[in-house]
Amino acid sequence: MGARFVQGSSVIEHIPAYDVAAGEVIVQGELVGVARRDIRADTPGPLTIAGIFDIPKSTGAGTEISTGTKVYWNASRQTGETDDGGGASKYLGKAIKTADDNAAYVRVLLSQG
Repeated sequence: MGARFVQGSSVIEHIPAYDVAAGEVIVQGELVGVARRDIRADTPGPLTIAGIFDIPKSTGAGTEISTGTKVYWNASRQTGETDDGGGASKYLGKAIKTADDNAAYVRVLLSQG
């Protein structure tokens, strides 16, 4: 038997071990997604793994993220950053709009590659 279609590729089912709030960034190994809605612990819910999201970022001098820059999720800070932290931060995608030093969010096209 060959491959069998299961579902579209932008949303997957996620069963968290803890309650997850809508908009929370979820990291599972190298897979990163955003909860589409609140998901209760041990209950299936939608995790978006492709699309465009405004991701929180740090503000202040030197925090600008330019269009086309790779963005990584720093789970301990809960921010998108341009540094992978030596592999500790996970790849989210690329910025599709420049976020200057004062911007609290960066617009990112999620990518799993």
